[in-house]
Order: sequence, then structure tokens, then C-alpha cells
Amino acid sequence: MDEPTTAGTDSLREVTIGILIFDGVEELDFVGPYEVFASLQKATGRGRVVTIAEAAGPVTCANGLRVLPDHGFADAPPLDVVLVPGGQGTRREVDNPVLIEWLRKVGASCEWVTSVCTGALLLHEAGFAKGKRVTTFWGFVEDLRKRGDVTVLDGPRYVRDGNLVTSAGVSAGIDMALWLVGQLHSPDVARRVQRGIQYEPAPPYTAEV
Repeated sequence: MDEPTTAGTDSLREVTIGILIFDGVEELDFVGPYEVFASLQKATGRGRVVTIAEAAGPVTCANGLRVLPDHGFADAPPLDVVLVPGGQGTRREVDNPVLIEWLRKVGASCEWVTSVCTGALLLHEAGFAKGKRVTTFWGFVEDLRKRGDVTVLDGPRYVRDGNLVTSAGVSAGIDMALWLVGQLHSPDVARRVQRGIQYEPAPPYTAEV
């Protein structure tokens, strides 16, 4: 991928974005937004994006990819944005008091609290999604609704309610991340990042022929 130019970005602010990962996390849920935010860093010369897990050591993702996080909970930097991806691992981590308490504490001081797919389950457990409008993976909509005190929209690619932004499944996280870039900086910067990663969705087999 060609390096986006950093010209004209001296006035942009520093932003630290943290992506939570855990065993069973869905790969594209976090790698898609990571690509967007890393490309933002290249385009602006500002800020950073880091992966954070409960402890040091490799994380095994839902489809077998193994990832070494940048930080554990104990040494994670202060964040402006926290992103919680989904995957089958969320069903286990929703009952992990260490993770939920860390998320509750960190998210309280973030400018934006975000999720992809079933990451909304963890945000609900941590209290951020309660009483809010959210979305999640289409196959998990009813399960999340049953948890109560949340309005789950089925259809939008992403939903904003205050400083909470939730996206639908897997690839929808890229859309949400690009929108968030526009909020953190400007729509023009978001368009440059989109161009830099050549994100121009044109899926095959969208019509019967």
C-alpha cells in the first residue's frame, strides 16, 4: 500500500486508540479497524493504535491467527478511544470480572467507547450500552435484546448514541472506524484514509444473474 502523505496535518491532535483482544476474538473485527487506525497514523503522523489483552503472551483468535498484544491491562497507556471486538470469546469474557472491570474503568475516561459485532455484549456488561441504542452482529441481535435495558437495532452498519459507537458484524467495523476518524479529525482525513486502504466495497454475488 502506498504511504498516504502527511502534508497539512501539523495541526491535528494526538490520539491513542486501544483495541482489546482476547482468546476467541474474531480476526477481522479488530484487524479491519486496526488497519484504518494505523493508516490514520501514517496519514497524519499523529497518535498511535495499540492492542491490549488481559496479560502478556499470544492471543489465539477465532480462526486460529495468533497475535502478540502490545500491552497487558497493567501497563496499557491512557486511551482516548477503546474498541471492543467480538467473536465467540465474548461469551466467555462477559463472565470475566477482571476484563469487565478494566473495561469499565478505562472506558469511563475515554472520549469514545466502541465495539464491533458481539463486542457490544461486553460493553453492555460493563454498563456502557445499558439504556442506549446499539447494534451488533445480525445473528446476535435477539440474544443482546434479552439482556435488557438496551435498544438493539438490526440493520444499520453502525450506531452512535452519545460517545458510544457500536457496529454490526465483522466487516462493519471498518465502516465504523472510518466514521470515527472523521469525528476525531475531519471527514477529509477520513476520506484520505479510505483512499489509502482502497476501501471501495463492491461485493460479488449481490444480485441474481
